[in-house]
Amino acid sequence: MLNLDFHPTGRHFLQIPGPSPVPDRILRAMSLPTIDHRGPEFGALGRKVLADIRQIFQTRNPVAIYPASGTGAWEAALSNLLSPGDHVLMYETGHFATLWNKMATRLGLQTEFLALPGTEHGVPAGWRRGVQAEQIEARLKADSGHAIKAVCVVHNETSTGVTSDIAAVRRAIDAARHPALLLVDTISGLASADYRHDEWGVDVTVSGSQKGLMLPPGISFNALSPKALEASKSARLPKAFWAWDEIVEMNQSGYWPYTPNTNLLYGLSEACDMLLEQGLEAVFARHQRWAAGVRAAVKAWGLEIQCADPAVYSPVLTGVIMPEGVDADAVRKLIYERFDCSLGAGLGKLKGRMFRIGHLGDCNDLTLVGALGGCEMGLRLAGVRLAGSGVQAAMEYFAGHPQPVALRKAA
Repeated sequence: MLNLDFHPTGRHFLQIPGPSPVPDRILRAMSLPTIDHRGPEFGALGRKVLADIRQIFQTRNPVAIYPASGTGAWEAALSNLLSPGDHVLMYETGHFATLWNKMATRLGLQTEFLALPGTEHGVPAGWRRGVQAEQIEARLKADSGHAIKAVCVVHNETSTGVTSDIAAVRRAIDAARHPALLLVDTISGLASADYRHDEWGVDVTVSGSQKGLMLPPGISFNALSPKALEASKSARLPKAFWAWDEIVEMNQSGYWPYTPNTNLLYGLSEACDMLLEQGLEAVFARHQRWAAGVRAAVKAWGLEIQCADPAVYSPVLTGVIMPEGVDADAVRKLIYERFDCSLGAGLGKLKGRMFRIGHLGDCNDLTLVGALGGCEMGLRLAGVRLAGSGVQAAMEYFAGHPQPVALRKAA
């Protein structure tokens, strides 16, 4: 029997940077009866979903869909492209870049973890700033023998609230005249932050369902380039379930070489409809606006934002640094217990130093004002001295930067 102690009255404020709240429209789609994954109805669903998701990635090339988390898609990208002992250049921007580097090492790759020198507030400087493309260019120019087979970077670093310039990374690789493949993790960026797989010359883009796509966890993606598909033919890392060749071949008719997660694909179809109905430019603008309102609140509190470079502020989440001596996890716990609002924890080298406010997906101005109200009350109860009201600052920002509200269609 379900324990109702975990479900108090009213809606829970899920303000972590993913999994994000699932819209009722998607929940209803997922509740449809499961169908035969080898029948004609499923083939039609598969073809629609595969066409739609290419629009979300802004690509004309194949997108492999897995019944897995984003971690699975990390492994798929590496195992399809590389061979044991291959040299891979990865860039440290936070906890998830670190985990992807760890995975590559465990798969038997020779990883080089490039980082911005120095520290800020006791953490690596790279955990407060985006990928420095000029470092990548310099390293690749020094690799005259082209030993480096791939460059791996995180687009939107979920642990820090930094969105790196992927187009600049592609320009750096091209300027170095280096053949390395470009692999990008946009697990938390897709469908929230502008992302252009084809235009930015990405070879493999990794993503997942539980962030901007507004689905539960359980679907992940590899968007592929022709260069990646060709490289996969000679890659020697072990792969079976993750192998692109069978997936891409069967996808042509709308099917998969294994049992797909049918009801999540119903949800994905609905999510794509919602995003494409709004238009991706409007979706990206909406997230930028929410992010600016939340940052206005943090600045009004007199607290510091984890991302130290305004040019790469994330539209998906904002990291809030606690004053010296304040345990961010204790503050989060208080806010959760008193106001039923979940905030993201500081991860890895940021544990206990900051918390993260998610502003993505199925959200609106009032959702964020309510969540910021919970944060402000919690911070005051925790004894954190605030310079002013962040709630008031956010309300003023949203009121002063109006966005038309799309009315619901009549039933």
